[in-house]
Amino acid sequence: MADLDDIKDGKDFGLDQPARNEPFFLKGAGAFDWGMQNRLSRIFNPDTGRTVMLAFDHGYFQGPTTGLERIDIGIRELIPYADVLMCTRGALRTMVPSSTRKPVVLRASAGQSIYTELSNELVAVDIEDAIRLDAAAMAAQVYIGAKFEHKSIKNVIQLIDTGTRYGIPTLAVTGVGKDMVRDARYFGLATRIAAEIGSHYVKSYYVESGFERIVAGCPVPIVIAGGKKLPEPEALEMAYKAVDQGAAGVDMGRNIFQSDSPVAMIQAVSKVVHELMKPEDAYQMYQDLKTDLGD
Repeated sequence: MADLDDIKDGKDFGLDQPARNEPFFLKGAGAFDWGMQNRLSRIFNPDTGRTVMLAFDHGYFQGPTTGLERIDIGIRELIPYADVLMCTRGALRTMVPSSTRKPVVLRASAGQSIYTELSNELVAVDIEDAIRLDAAAMAAQVYIGAKFEHKSIKNVIQLIDTGTRYGIPTLAVTGVGKDMVRDARYFGLATRIAAEIGSHYVKSYYVESGFERIVAGCPVPIVIAGGKKLPEPEALEMAYKAVDQGAAGVDMGRNIFQSDSPVAMIQAVSKVVHELMKPEDAYQMYQDLKTDLGD
């Protein structure tokens, strides 16, 4: 308790300065509670408004895919260069050092494998466990147009409702139904639905035609999925085009951990995302770092 003796009245109330009420920097998040905004500002860099999420949650339905055979070896060296880690709670507890200071977006959906219908998911993480793991956000797939579309939307709504109770944002990840075309019309629909049901940000795919309209039509931030492995110049160009057209960053996995030099690649991607480095310059940076690293 403060000493009651020698109490001095306040004198400097800054009467010549209006009260500070800074707007929150992130699209669509201005009315969120302090805890929600604080977690989002751990995911998105307040200086740039963008993020480089390192996705290595693939094993929850793919198993030990190439590059993720040993997360404790391959991913560990990438952690210092990522803004955010996107993973399952099993990988987090068993293969990610608990001394890691990076925010975690927790994969919270599961229930299927590559051998079954991908859209048939369920919520696989209880909110109390997400809190125990200090999750900065929770993520689940939403499969618009797929067989279990309704169920996937319900899963995301469940995360939104329970997460909001404790100030934890929800990331809706747009999965593509087998019969859907990956175009601006589809992703415009999927991202808008995800935002309308209350998702705090959305993960989608970059498309060459109409991506700016997708971003404009979605009232919350969009981060793009890296998707399948591309040659490094193409992956860097995709990242550049996406952020240049309004994306709030990338959630990239295979195009980093399956690269010939993952450590060099994640640094090049970060330069593109946060500094809008031209793709050709970023690729040269990648090659220089790759040489320096001896990869």
